[in-house]
Amino acid sequence: MRLTSFGAAQDVTGSKHLAEIGGHKVLFDCGLFQGKRHEAAEKNRSLPFSVKDLDVVVLSHAHIDHSGALPVLAKKGYEGPIFCTPATRDLCAIMLLDAAHIQERDAKWLSKQNRSYEPPLYDEDDVRKIMRRFVSIPYDMNFEIAPGVRLTFKEAGHVLGSAMCLVEYKEMLSRKRFLFSGDIGRQRMAILHDPWVPDEADNVLMESTYGDRDHDPIEKMDHELAEVVRRTHAKGGKLIVPTFALERAQEFIYALKRLQMKNHIPDLPVFVDSPLTVNITEVFRLHADAFDDEIREVMERSGDPFELKRITYIRNVEASKALNDLEEPAIILSAAGMCEHGRILHHLRNNCADEKNTILIIGFQAKHTLGRRIVERQPEIKIFGIKHPLLADVKVLNGLSAHAGRSDLLEFGERFKDCADKVMLVHGEDKALNALKSGLEERGCENVSIQKEGEEVDL
Repeated sequence: MRLTSFGAAQDVTGSKHLAEIGGHKVLFDCGLFQGKRHEAAEKNRSLPFSVKDLDVVVLSHAHIDHSGALPVLAKKGYEGPIFCTPATRDLCAIMLLDAAHIQERDAKWLSKQNRSYEPPLYDEDDVRKIMRRFVSIPYDMNFEIAPGVRLTFKEAGHVLGSAMCLVEYKEMLSRKRFLFSGDIGRQRMAILHDPWVPDEADNVLMESTYGDRDHDPIEKMDHELAEVVRRTHAKGGKLIVPTFALERAQEFIYALKRLQMKNHIPDLPVFVDSPLTVNITEVFRLHADAFDDEIREVMERSGDPFELKRITYIRNVEASKALNDLEEPAIILSAAGMCEHGRILHHLRNNCADEKNTILIIGFQAKHTLGRRIVERQPEIKIFGIKHPLLADVKVLNGLSAHAGRSDLLEFGERFKDCADKVMLVHGEDKALNALKSGLEERGCENVSIQKEGEEVDL
């Protein structure tokens, strides 16, 4: 088996890992790179491998940095299958169309500004073509994806439908097991089941996003969130929350539900201004089988976990624009999570210069994104090409992160100390990768390495 990482190697976006297994070429994930506009455009437009040589694609989950380049495969002629879980297929059907719309809107806007731009990476037809290639496999079902190559999806606990990908094959008459962790979720999160606990594998490709730090407990996060809401309400301001439409938004709404049930926050309006988030929340309702016992108990007592006393799910543009004239305190959730596109840009532009307001960051912000610049509290931020003073308060809560923290990653990687030939680290910035590698080595793991982009590894 040979493995080459073409994305999310010494970085956290653009996940693409090409494996040659028993004479078959299997691509794990095909995500969009997110970062500086020109660099992202260059990386996303040209694929570093021949699409026509691909036999199979295996998709770990629906986040755009893992799935967003799949329509590019269709555009370049890919006609093979894409294996994923049923929930991931349902999510991709709406998320990839949304990605196509965003690219089209961006191109039109740049054209109106007389700025140079590249045409969209793909359009709706490319999305429809690639969706015809999807094959859904439930968790724990062993399935042959190529002659002599079998795949089992295991619960990753990261987002709805997310999976660890366990591949079994024969090499030199020996049975081999390769595990791609995808993005590993956290234990005891409020909506999904806990991640599967693996036993052994011959080679492992695992994520490292938070390899250098742990998250605060969920209970502490609820307390801190309540404090932020109360403080902003007391100032008469708005709480602006950039959210990832998948999982983070639903976790945040459910956190507000818990606080409302305990009367820990004031009764104020909540606006979910993201058609994508609205659609994804509907998919959550369709896949309640993925929910853990805690949220089921809440559902029995209080009904729909994504309904609040005063919540409005906004789809149309007119209702979104009306929020610009809102004067009373409110909570506004909007995509995208790293503030690189979408309606959140309008809300940030209209509210970042008011000291009464609070910008609440609840997700990882990659380098060179507007979200990272907000986290760094830069005195000015550029939105739609115009600089605005950042006078609003900025708060960061990592308690809602859907990624495993350092302790869980160390425990996960240490399981392969004696059984695996290689444990290869991906999906992390340098600091996190090096910290996780050092931590595993301190625990006696001598088989740990950091994947380099484009470097072929023999397993």
